[in-house]
Amino acid sequence: MEQSNESHFEQFDGQLMVSSLATEERVAFYKKTYAHVAGGVLVFILFEWLLLQSDAIIEFALSMTQGWRWLIMLGGFMFITNYAEGMALKTQDKNKQYLAYGLYILAEAFIFVPLIYIAAFYMDSGTEILNQAAIVTLALFTGLTAVVFVTKKDFSFLKTGLTIGFFIALGLIIAGSLFGFNLGLWFSAAMCLLAGGSILYQTSNLIHKYSEDQYIPASLGLFASLMLLFWYVLQIFMSRD
Repeated sequence: MEQSNESHFEQFDGQLMVSSLATEERVAFYKKTYAHVAGGVLVFILFEWLLLQSDAIIEFALSMTQGWRWLIMLGGFMFITNYAEGMALKTQDKNKQYLAYGLYILAEAFIFVPLIYIAAFYMDSGTEILNQAAIVTLALFTGLTAVVFVTKKDFSFLKTGLTIGFFIALGLIIAGSLFGFNLGLWFSAAMCLLAGGSILYQTSNLIHKYSEDQYIPASLGLFASLMLLFWYVLQIFMSRD
């Protein structure tokens, strides 16, 4: 996911950039951000559980996975994503930032309904496959995050490659939906690499591009990359089941 703010400014709308803060203040910012990512995961689980209680929602979500309907669903998700990210970045109002974050989590929960329903109820391993995919995703997320914090490298150079990669992936998804071919295991593996690059980029932004008061939009960007990785890790596990 791309962020609109540029790197290496010492201030952002009158706020000090995180890279300019004292060590204790930087650590406090990181703690707030990752606490909000963890909170987002818990809220996602709650939203997902609530959505899966409704047969009508499940049937509707499953019906939207077929052909051009999936493109409508994907388009709606992308619109909400851009709206939520824009709202979170442009406003200093914490209530609006939380609203944007909550809206994005709800959109993620809804688009995950078909995948999680099929994984939980149609795969031989049942809910165990969800646990395995979640553990692998969290391990990869933790490892990639550690790389950024240990090396302190600015991964903003990944932005162009990620943008091109996401456009190519979107083109393949559209083609697959329109012409009815399965993108397969290699596509999921490639998307995991793309999601990993996004995590490096978002974590680098956390250090180099956000102001001290932007922990909510920072957590939204990290959460989005985490969920993208989980989606395709789960796809890989399901293809092997």
